[in-house]
Amino acid sequence: MTNYFIGAVLLILIGYGSVEAWPLIVGPTLSISSPENYASIPGGILSVSGKAARGAVLTLNGEPVLHEEDGSFSSTRTFPRGGSLLTFVATDRFGKSITVTRTLYVP
Repeated sequence: MTNYFIGAVLLILIGYGSVEAWPLIVGPTLSISSPENYASIPGGILSVSGKAARGAVLTLNGEPVLHEEDGSFSSTRTFPRGGSLLTFVATDRFGKSITVTRTLYVP
């Protein structure tokens, strides 16, 4: 009887540990709410925003972007005429990263 109890407790602890460790195993997530891909930006001034969950460092075209504790970020950028490529990279504290790109056009 005691062996079954110990086995059940160990199984519960392993299951709980797996659930809690899952976000660390998966790595960061990155969702960009603005701009949409292939957006046309008249005037060239754009507000970039989104959320980087579990990301310790967030960069936009290699430059760091400040983000809130919950992962949300917002920044205003100016772009020259023509096409521009935005590369967002979120990296967690273990070195795992995710990259999202957006293409813009300024008439």
